[in-house]
Order: sequence, then structure tokens, then C-alpha cells
Amino acid sequence: MIEIRLHGRGGQGVVKASHIVVRAAVAGGTYGQFIPFFGVERKGSPVFGFLRLSHTPIRRKTQIYHPDILMIFDDSLISLPAAYEGLKEGGMVIINTVKDIEELNIPEQAGDVALVNATGISEELFGRNMPNTSMLGALAKVTDLVSKEDLFNEIAAAFGEKNRTAAQKAYDSVKIIKKEAE
Repeated sequence: MIEIRLHGRGGQGVVKASHIVVRAAVAGGTYGQFIPFFGVERKGSPVFGFLRLSHTPIRRKTQIYHPDILMIFDDSLISLPAAYEGLKEGGMVIINTVKDIEELNIPEQAGDVALVNATGISEELFGRNMPNTSMLGALAKVTDLVSKEDLFNEIAAAFGEKNRTAAQKAYDSVKIIKKEAE
């Protein structure tokens, strides 16, 4: 089972992005589960989500305390104590940012890091900060958890072709920083 914790802000599409991943996983014959976690439940407030993907039925219904992958939809959230908390040794981090890797305080236990300007893509295409489908494009590039075709089809079905374009732009532009073997 792969566990993913998502960090974003209300209004950035964390919940919808997770639903799309689950639908793409199911379309590809994999089990998926998403559990949202809301704080004060208003636009701009930090939100979390817990996403699980597995080839066997998922019985666990808890928050994710030790994620294999962190998806951070807003790089301003990295200053919060919970941002990198519990990341497994070698865990992947995917961040929506224009910052250099040195500015992101990536923890030592992190493995590969993927950086994508999902906000820039969404502002270019939609005129606002809605990074969810771009973040899914980055996820498709750096993992093989769900098929790119299934994921992009679910994106287009949920939001239209312009969002598939956003995902493709992120897929094509994500910067992957491989952890050097020690």
C-alpha cells in the first residue's frame, strides 16, 4: 500500500484532485481511498488529505502519519511543523513552487523531490491559483501509481480539456531531483 499525504489551502482543489486519483486508480484495477481533513473549513486555510492506493482492498480508515509521498500544493505550507512530519525514509516529496531546492527545507529522510510551478500553469490557463490538475500531472510523471492515460482522462472528464492541458504542461515541466546514494 502506498500512502500519500496532501497539504494545500482551501480552494486549491486538494479534495477534487484526490477524488480524481482514486477514480483513475479504480479504472486501472487498483484500490483507492481518500480521507479529507479540514480545519476551519474556509478558503485559504490549510487543509490536509490522506490518499491510499493498493493492489489489495484497503481496510485502514485513519489519517496517514508516515507517508510514502508528500504532495504540497502551496510552498508557504513548508514552514508549518506538520508539513514534512513523519515522512518515511526515502519518501518522495512533490512541491508546487518556483523556489530552489535549498529554500524548501527538505528533510534528510526525503528521497526524490519533484518541483513544479503548478500555480504558474494554472494562472496562465485559468487566471487563478488552482494547482490541483497540474499537481496531478507531476504525480503522473514521477510515479507509476496510476496510468497517465487513466488519470488524464479522469481530469478531462471532471474539469474539461483545459485541465488536461494543465496536467500535461506540469508533466512536461516537472523538475525531478534525485537523492544521491550515500
